[in-house]
Amino acid sequence: MTQPTDIPRERALRPRALDLYSCAGAAGKGYERAGFEVDGCDIADRPNYPFPCHRGDALEYLAHLITTGEIRRYTFVRASPPCQDKCTLTVGTNNSRGWGGTHEDLVAPTRNLLDRTGLPYVIEQPNGRAEIRKDLTLCGEMFGLGVIRHRNFELGGWSVTRPAHVPHRGRVRGYRHGRFYDGPYVAAYGNGGGKPTVPELQAAMGIDWTNIREELTEAIPPAYSEWIGRAFLTSRMLEVAA
Repeated sequence: MTQPTDIPRERALRPRALDLYSCAGAAGKGYERAGFEVDGCDIADRPNYPFPCHRGDALEYLAHLITTGEIRRYTFVRASPPCQDKCTLTVGTNNSRGWGGTHEDLVAPTRNLLDRTGLPYVIEQPNGRAEIRKDLTLCGEMFGLGVIRHRNFELGGWSVTRPAHVPHRGRVRGYRHGRFYDGPYVAAYGNGGGKPTVPELQAAMGIDWTNIREELTEAIPPAYSEWIGRAFLTSRMLEVAA
């Protein structure tokens, strides 16, 4: 993968988003569709990531960009720091059954650095006890998708009217406590209990550039970040017009 410093001249004409903890690029894809050029950063090798990507620690990389002034190349930053410490599965089922280990919560140190950038940003987390403001909550039913996948977003340095939550049409398909339930949504997590096939996950999430289950189950549908990206760009145009 090329590094974010190797940027063709024509890319500078569009607003640029920094995609931290980028995984396979589902959020980044949405921001691209909204009108951004996207650069990623992830500590793991992500060959399916569809944009220039720096491989390394996101906090170290962000600190480097701030120190060198390279952060000024960006208009917007998106971050999805590891959330296993406070996610619903960890604080619920896993803790009650003694499963799992110790997880690191990187939300606060990520926010501290994001505030130092002086740029508008979004921090994304799943439902759970992660200590973020829930300025936005999006789910798949808002976009007619085959998943629920609730996600919360803290907005830093900008705001948007919070959309109303859309009632769900039924259950998530799969087994619960030994009983199978059918429904219009598939479960975008795990690998057992009636979970969807990889093609079903791809179709439900709107993702077609990776077929790795782990990347799909960690992703948000690109429709979420496309909505956020368009809302941000619209807010900036309104500010300029005013």
